[in-house]
Amino acid sequence: MENRIEYLLRGKYALFTDPVTKIGGEKNTYHLPTYQALKGITESIYWKPTLIWVIDKVRIIKKIQTESKNVKPLLMDGQYGTNRHDLSIYTYLRDVEYQVQAHFEWNMKRDDLAIDRNEDKHFQIAKRMLEKGGRRDIFLGARECQGYVEPCRFGSGESYYDNEDELTYGLQFHSFEYPSESGIEKLSARFWQAKVKGGIIVFPRPEKCPHKRELGPMDYQIVEVNTEEVID
Repeated sequence: MENRIEYLLRGKYALFTDPVTKIGGEKNTYHLPTYQALKGITESIYWKPTLIWVIDKVRIIKKIQTESKNVKPLLMDGQYGTNRHDLSIYTYLRDVEYQVQAHFEWNMKRDDLAIDRNEDKHFQIAKRMLEKGGRRDIFLGARECQGYVEPCRFGSGESYYDNEDELTYGLQFHSFEYPSESGIEKLSARFWQAKVKGGIIVFPRPEKCPHKRELGPMDYQIVEVNTEEVID
């Protein structure tokens, strides 16, 4: 039995938005991919409500580079109910490539799907979906940043940061805590002290993040699933 996948993730641009920079309408990317973004990418490869993906670590292959672009986001004018364009500057990561290691665990909040907890079945499906480039489109933090995935062996090949000592990036966003996984009808954001050693980021498990902030209430409603379809 196996429940771990390893894949190469690459793209021309990436935007892992630092929430602090969104206040004035601008967007500035973190230098590092966030746990939440990588979890979403892994779910785009393969996901079912039976399981939860956990990101173990990511390896930065190419040099970290940024590029700023002038963009015209479409805004809604609340007073007149019309759309208008604004002018903003977005700062993206350019020419990114990562190796990602992730594994899945059962969503224990879904007792109704216990019959579907077949580790080998889900691993084999995830493996096939990864070989096909994922079930859904891959995006690197933002809809306009198209990404591509393929199987790889984590740690293979050279990284630009192989010989670098530990680098610290301070407090960064880690992930969201959704009611569907926590069982608590609140949305929370988790933060951690990000660091890279030898080009590798080892993420703490979500429940072990040192900082958490409640963002507000969020309804939690279990959607009834046809069990016969789920276990196919």
